[in-house]
Amino acid sequence: MLQQVMTEPGEIEFREVETPKPGQGEVLVKIMKIGVCGSDIHVYHGEHPFTKYPVTQGHEVSGEIAELGEGVTGLRVGQKVTIQPQVVCGKCYPCRHGKYNLCEELKVMGFQTTGVASHYFAVDAQKVTPLPESMSFDEGAMIEPLAVAVHAVRRAGDMEGKKIAVLGAGPIGILVAQAAKGMGAESVLITDVSDVRLQKAKECGADFCVNTKEADFGKALVDSFGPDKADVIYDCAGNNITMGQAIQYARKGSTIILVAVFAGPGKLDLAVLNDHELDLNTSMMYRNEDYVKAIQLVEEGKVHLAPLVSKHFAFREYLEAYRYIDANRETTMKVIINVQE
Repeated sequence: MLQQVMTEPGEIEFREVETPKPGQGEVLVKIMKIGVCGSDIHVYHGEHPFTKYPVTQGHEVSGEIAELGEGVTGLRVGQKVTIQPQVVCGKCYPCRHGKYNLCEELKVMGFQTTGVASHYFAVDAQKVTPLPESMSFDEGAMIEPLAVAVHAVRRAGDMEGKKIAVLGAGPIGILVAQAAKGMGAESVLITDVSDVRLQKAKECGADFCVNTKEADFGKALVDSFGPDKADVIYDCAGNNITMGQAIQYARKGSTIILVAVFAGPGKLDLAVLNDHELDLNTSMMYRNEDYVKAIQLVEEGKVHLAPLVSKHFAFREYLEAYRYIDANRETTMKVIINVQE
């Protein structure tokens, strides 16, 4: 079988390796689709602080079970699945208390351990999540980023009737907006500096879409929600400008949740954060219940993934996919790798 290997930043090889056999408690998955995310791009540019080379990438994935290892029950050959890419110790305090997404020894497939970018991938059956037969492989490969969004939304508690602001209309921002509405939010405002991305957010159901190059964020909050502003602000852009906007204009006593990863140390107005008694919270990946909820939201038609797919590339065109993303940052949402092509 073929396996993708990034040997150094900007360099990808395809190696012919033996197809693995599933061991005790494992399944062999025929990999169908892989989504490319922003963290993959960081690896491509040599800017991911926790990834060493060579590395086989791929963590947003869909496929079908090709073979069951000994002792595996509840799954069947031919079943559509996705894979949860976290590798955890199971022994540290977070793992022992159900928060394995915060494992002290956390490794993620495609970054600190081997990713799924190969024709077949053997994996612990406990990391496999079944997908509905009605779900496309494209959608299945996007359950992982949707689970990120679902986990972030849950960090604010019950969404019912809430007014939500999302800073950043990239794939995660649009998924957070959709997940919030799908989980009961009354209305959602999303901001960006790209009209193209804001149009995509509108297409995916955002109630208010504002370009903050042209409009003040504080005014947008009041225009959209009235003087009480938003109940929760999600920063899905992750820079000093957006976090500064959130802190400056948030309703006193409300909540800000950082979803995006900051590229470096942040410069934040902690005096205002303190004076306004704002809850600044964060969100890290997901757990199994977030995958289950993500699949449910898609099945119920509350989240639409297909509009976010920008382009497909064949497996051997992995490098071309990265170059395409670099050349089309503003207009590209989700690029999908067709592994079996």
